[in-house]
Amino acid sequence: MNDGLDRFRAHLCYDERLGFWLDTSRIRWTEGFLDALEPRLQAAYEAMAAVERGAIANADEGRMVGHYWLRAPELAPDPAIRDAITQTLGRVLSFAEDVHAARIRPERASRFRNVLLIGIGGSALGPELVSAALTSPADRMRVWFFDNTDPDGFDRTLDAIGDALPETLTVVISKSGGTKETRNGMLEAEAAYARLGLDFAKHAVVVTGEGSELDKHAVARRFLDRFPMWDWVGGRTSELSAVGLLPAALQGLDVADMLRGARAMDEVTRSRVTKKNPAAQLAAAWLAATGGAGKKDMVLLPYKDRLELFSRYAQQLVMESLGKRLDRQGREVWQGISVYGNKGSTDQHAYVQQLRDGVDNFFVTFIEVLLDRAPQRGDREVEPGVTSGDYLSGFLQGTRRALDERGRSSITITLEALDASSLGALIALYERAVGIYAELVDINAYHQPGVEAGKKAAQAVIDLELRVLAALRAKAGTALSLADVTAAAGSDDPETVFWILRHLSANPQRGVLRVRGQGAEAEAGSPLDWMWMVAAAK
Repeated sequence: MNDGLDRFRAHLCYDERLGFWLDTSRIRWTEGFLDALEPRLQAAYEAMAAVERGAIANADEGRMVGHYWLRAPELAPDPAIRDAITQTLGRVLSFAEDVHAARIRPERASRFRNVLLIGIGGSALGPELVSAALTSPADRMRVWFFDNTDPDGFDRTLDAIGDALPETLTVVISKSGGTKETRNGMLEAEAAYARLGLDFAKHAVVVTGEGSELDKHAVARRFLDRFPMWDWVGGRTSELSAVGLLPAALQGLDVADMLRGARAMDEVTRSRVTKKNPAAQLAAAWLAATGGAGKKDMVLLPYKDRLELFSRYAQQLVMESLGKRLDRQGREVWQGISVYGNKGSTDQHAYVQQLRDGVDNFFVTFIEVLLDRAPQRGDREVEPGVTSGDYLSGFLQGTRRALDERGRSSITITLEALDASSLGALIALYERAVGIYAELVDINAYHQPGVEAGKKAAQAVIDLELRVLAALRAKAGTALSLADVTAAAGSDDPETVFWILRHLSANPQRGVLRVRGQGAEAEAGSPLDWMWMVAAAK
């Protein structure tokens, strides 16, 4: 028996019930690494068990972290939480059934045929992944997304929906109820319905925290329904709450099977025997590949078109959970793993050249699905005895081998088929692996202070923009220099004021004009010497 096969045998994990394989044999394991890591893994298992028992996992906010209870409500530490989970699932399924049966119908159409989901980050990435991965001709409704605050993006989606907007149900998702991108998307959608003389509330439901600003708005406007988002579920782990289950059920996907797959993976990854725990093995492989300090990036290459969005979903899950400046002891550690990827074999014509022959600053995770296509579609050969699926598998194996020849590390995850159950299992696997890895490097995976800092900084820019507009309007018809506008706006940040002015002047409807200044510097064409004004009031 050769060394390669021995290594493959030693690092291959298979679970027949899940139809799941994990191969970490192409990680550059050092002698004794896993044995030395075992005490830390055992501590991580206990920490994860404490989380599931209801320990305060996010000390910053004083809250539990309970996304595992979503697929096993009986594990919830409080009967009220258990009942809330089961009741909400029942309400989600009942609502979807009523929509499909046209017992809940739009204002001026016979039935809802489309869903427009408005959310951002964890409130959109999971639903987008699931919708794309499991879509089929049997879908009950088509799903569209507003997942940004880009005006052109709103317009493109509304143009694509077109005349079908009157039969479109809008689902607005925001845990806090105050997320500005989601609020903006809701207002844009509301305006689109209004242009058709339709009452937005008769076409809208929300998923949000009870008592939030959005929740109160939905009550006041009498939206069709409201579904809860609990404080113990983080956005990036919310796919198996109403956040993801409602749009999936409306689309007609098997949400019960997705929950069963996640539950089955949870059961396997609770094992304290590392060789039988794929999430622990995955986390250990990340640790070995990155030195436990984010020294290498994670490149996700699913060799399945349906999983193209998995890298985007995992990017938030991994980077928001692990990207932390401080460890639990308050020491600066600058932790994190950068994540990127597209799909195979597309990437073999994109950046695999660099992965093989360029800088060695990454490790790859290949994701393979053994079932090429639905059996009822038959099979077609592209060469005698060879199918297009054979080529896809061959390209994956060839790339894996080519990288290994260069000493580049890789992991391979194999699913026997891609369906609701296996996708739920894949989501659960990465949720658990992230939690275990965070324990191994002693950081809190369940808070995100950097995200909140970015939101506050963005709001400060908006506040300054309002002062800039007020300053220009106060001197309508007068051209002002950058310094004049900055001073009039009460700011000491001319660079940000310039960014604001440049953006406003590029959008004619905002009414801000850009004119050339005076003097030698202005004649030289420096943009910082432009003059700014609004037209004189009529």
